[in-house]
Amino acid sequence: MKPFPIAFQPYTIHKQLAEDYAGSLEKAARIGYRGVELGRPPEGMTVQEQKALLKRLGLQVINTWGGFNSLDFDIEETANYLDEVNGKFVTVSMLFDGSMEDVLRKAREMNRIGEAFRRLDKQFLYHNHDWEFKKIDGEYILDILLRETDPEFVKLEIDTYWVRRGGEDPAAYLSKLHNRCPLLHIKDMEPGEEQFYAEVGEGILDFAAIAEVAEAIGTEWLVVEQDLSRRDPFDSLAISYRNLGRLGLVQQ
Repeated sequence: MKPFPIAFQPYTIHKQLAEDYAGSLEKAARIGYRGVELGRPPEGMTVQEQKALLKRLGLQVINTWGGFNSLDFDIEETANYLDEVNGKFVTVSMLFDGSMEDVLRKAREMNRIGEAFRRLDKQFLYHNHDWEFKKIDGEYILDILLRETDPEFVKLEIDTYWVRRGGEDPAAYLSKLHNRCPLLHIKDMEPGEEQFYAEVGEGILDFAAIAEVAEAIGTEWLVVEQDLSRRDPFDSLAISYRNLGRLGLVQQ
């Protein structure tokens, strides 16, 4: 099975980052992570200082967040930041009102934005939650988005936890996304009705099967994220990374 470069989504440690930005990134890098999904630095730090910090830590910015439930953001400014930090991807998530009209309108807007990013040599991604697995006229919202967006302009950052919470098997759903899921959020789920977040390899998801499909469809990075944890979130990041190593999925 192919090993992957492993990144982390800093929402996992967002409270710690707010208190100690550099120190928190350093703690995550010490675990072994090679990439991070990051935006512009906090007040008081320049992008050049951020770049120097990341270089010292051996962390590559692979993706930045375009926004949540809004497609109204500065495309050129976002692309300029990615140029500064040698990043490639920008990701959004959206809410939907349950109507086909709403989904189709947002798909058209994503095509426009994705084409603009492509002209700037960047790739626009859509990150799912579970609500995209609600159906309109018998079809998942996420499947409608896939059908109505250009695969060159709009790709996905699938989240394994949210696919499972939406009622689908993550490996099976991934299998139909050839060359359309360059980044994969890997997140596990505890057994039981609560469906609480778990460290990768500590829950019910089959990450060996997920990784096998990810390799087949051309996924470039695995990205660890855990929205909430029952322990110190740095411990959660470490457990997930260690378990990925045990599966042979960590690129050295």
